[in-house]
Amino acid sequence: MTDSARRVLVIGYGNPGRLDDGLGPALAEELAALDLPGVTIDSNYQLSVEDAEAISRYDAVVFVDAHTSIDAPFSFTPVEPDGRGSFSNHSLTPGAIVSLARELFGATADAHVLAIRGYEFNEYGQQLSEEARVNLGAALEFLTSILPGGDSSFPPPQAGGESTTNAREDMTCKTENM
Repeated sequence: MTDSARRVLVIGYGNPGRLDDGLGPALAEELAALDLPGVTIDSNYQLSVEDAEAISRYDAVVFVDAHTSIDAPFSFTPVEPDGRGSFSNHSLTPGAIVSLARELFGATADAHVLAIRGYEFNEYGQQLSEEARVNLGAALEFLTSILPGGDSSFPPPQAGGESTTNAREDMTCKTENM
């Protein structure tokens, strides 16, 4: 299947009312405005069991969320299925969703997490910190370059844990095989 024929689902999740926790939905909103062919955008506060069914209709999925324990500006890592999730969870991990998608719907989608470094989470407000906005821009630039119709293939070749340079020379993105 050619890159242009691949169907990709991007799920941005997080709480936009908790400052940088809204990085996932903010990326989803900006990406949706680009109206890329073959790319479907979804956004929510958290992942749910229903996302497993949605994944089954796509060739690839990218989960986008804010994180505090990664280096700036972002990381892009493959998702390993994790069968530890259950239907009673209020919040499921990308690994649990991928596991459910495979078990219940026979999904074979390539799955990755795009984790964007955030800084401010302990207050209420619907704005992103300046640092998070910079990281959001770098993550959006990277993601649009690898999606169908971008400058390279999706998913990008993995560097076996080595850092790879994204579209901006002054920022690096870690990609890891899990």
